[in-house]
Amino acid sequence: MSAKSRKVATDPQELAQLLVIRANAGDVDGMVELYEPDAVLAIGGDNIARGVEQIHAFYANFLVTGVRFSVGEQRPAMLSGNLALTSTRLPNGATTAEVARQQADGSWRGS
Repeated sequence: MSAKSRKVATDPQELAQLLVIRANAGDVDGMVELYEPDAVLAIGGDNIARGVEQIHAFYANFLVTGVRFSVGEQRPAMLSGNLALTSTRLPNGATTAEVARQQADGSWRGS
C-alpha cells in the first residue's frame, strides 16, 4: 500500500485499529507512519525502540514470526490539548498504553 493511499488517524482512538490492520497486512512501513519520527515504543522487558528506524526494525522482525494482531477493548482516550493517552485491554489480558500527539494537519501519531 502506498503512503498516499494510507488512511491517517483523525482521532487518537483510530491509531490502535490502524496499527492492527497494517500489521495483519504485513505493512511495516504503514505501521511506522503511525509514529512521530522520535517516538519511543516499549518492546518487552526493559527494552525500548527509539525513533522510527528502530521501531521499523522491531516490527519487521516481529511480523516475520507470523504473529497476528487483534483489536482489544479500547478505553476512551484521555485528551489534554494536542496530547492523548490511549489504552487497550488485549484479548490475552495484557493492557497497552500509548501517548499520541495531534499533528499540525489535524491527524494523530504515536509519540
